[in-house]
Amino acid sequence: MAEDGVIDRDQDESTGVSEARLASVFDTAADGIIVINDRCQILAFNKACERLFGYEATELLGQNVARIMPASYASAHDQYVHNYLTTGHKKIIGIGREVRGRHKDGAEFPVELSVGEAATPCGRQFIGILRDLRPRKQIEDSLAKTQAQLLHMTRISALDEMGAAIAHELNQPLTAVLLYLQSASRKAKTDAALDPLILDIMDKAVREAERASEIIQRMRSLVEKKAPERQSIYVAELVKTCVEMAELGTVDKAGMIRMEVERSLPPLQADPVQIRQILINLLRNAREAVTDVAEPAVVLAVSQGDDTIEFRIQDNGPGVPPHLVDGLFKAFTRMKHKGVGLGLAISRSIAQNHGGDLRLETTQAGKGASFLLSLPVHDPAGRHHDDHSSMTLTGTIGTERDES
Repeated sequence: MAEDGVIDRDQDESTGVSEARLASVFDTAADGIIVINDRCQILAFNKACERLFGYEATELLGQNVARIMPASYASAHDQYVHNYLTTGHKKIIGIGREVRGRHKDGAEFPVELSVGEAATPCGRQFIGILRDLRPRKQIEDSLAKTQAQLLHMTRISALDEMGAAIAHELNQPLTAVLLYLQSASRKAKTDAALDPLILDIMDKAVREAERASEIIQRMRSLVEKKAPERQSIYVAELVKTCVEMAELGTVDKAGMIRMEVERSLPPLQADPVQIRQILINLLRNAREAVTDVAEPAVVLAVSQGDDTIEFRIQDNGPGVPPHLVDGLFKAFTRMKHKGVGLGLAISRSIAQNHGGDLRLETTQAGKGASFLLSLPVHDPAGRHHDDHSSMTLTGTIGTERDES
């Protein structure tokens, strides 16, 4: 009998220890944990749930779980549970999905809900794990807005590049036409037998050609190189944001891009929107280059050089074809079937406008591509900057132009 008593006492102690451990895990979990019975009554409500919904556990124990649901969910929830108990057809158990919760103050918010089931002596019970999705949604919204800004800036840069190219190409034949008209007009004025109407027409043609030339010159002045709006950029944060944006919308190969950032890098004096544009463009090009590689890899390595910070983007794709190397950074030179071939031209123009450069490094044939973006640590113009200054994100990106 004594031995049976000892065993019973040991079992009770073991049970007590297990319950204490379970209670500790239950209340220290970062995610909300809620337990309900088959009548949808709340049996357990942990500390994370209290923070998430604004209720104390004592306010909800024994209450219907619909108390923490928006009306659109609450009105149908009991019927869902009844249908499951009757048919055994699972709609969310063991699957998980995004739903909405309702705070004590009435505010609704998104949560990720995973539901498990347990058979107990008191009947079936359902355990829900809830994760607040608001922080993730805020990050996604912020990244989406920044990406939209970058796309907008890229379009503006493309229009600038095209405007400068068109102005330059049209200016030469227009100048030739003007010279021919002026020569013909001077010659015609020496011929007394020539109809005055023809002379008048030629004078008008000269004036129209001069006006067209002025229009083109004004168009060129609108897209001339402008100084970037600089501010202090913390390189590690910049790189992390660029990688996140380059991988945005890619689920199957998320995490492919590896970062290697040297410690204790000084702040970079540059236009953050423009530099993000360069890095994201290079990273996306690298990701596309390794699409058909068995073990794709893209590395963004950042280190400090002599008064510069160097961003090296390497991939293990097929590399740049030799016949495209010489014209790689020229406008309208395309490596891809999509696009107009302005990405690298604009990127180099931005880098050079910052006092740096962007170039393709030499690699072995078929061993991938390596692009090196180097930017000066300090503003080459010698201006002083306020670390807390702001900038306009919708300004036109300055690009280097052919001044000839």
